[in-house]
This record gives sequence, structure tokens and C-alpha cells, in this order.
Amino acid sequence: MRSRVATGEYDSPSEVIQDDLEALIESGPRVEKWLRDKVTPAYDRYKADPMKCVPIDVAVEELAERHVQATAGM
Repeated sequence: MRSRVATGEYDSPSEVIQDDLEALIESGPRVEKWLRDKVTPAYDRYKADPMKCVPIDVAVEELAERHVQATAGM
């Protein structure tokens, strides 16, 4: 917050807070839609059969490999 005021982007800390709160309020409906449309169904699928889930370390490794393949030759 101080750096945003120091750079002249905002005149005071209260302006930073006000701007950030307005952005948060505006994003509320988008976040709710994402939670309803994406997160809830994914959670429900996990709860129905946790054995179908991929461990995070395996998922990261697979994504890294896909990235290497997709960017090869660029």
C-alpha cells in the first residue's frame, strides 16, 4: 500500500483501500459463478471417487512435460 502511494499511483492509503474494495466487490459475481460452475462440480467428483484424483506432484510433473513438448522448437 505504501509503495502505491509513494509512486504517486494513489494520494493516500485510504484511496488504495477504497479502490481495492471496489475491485473485490465487482469480482464477487464472477467468483461466485466460478465456484458454482467449476469448483463445486470438481469437488463433488472428488468426493464421489477420491481414487480418480491425480496427486499434485504427478499433475505438476505432467504439466511440466506438456509445456516442454508444446514449446519445443519455438
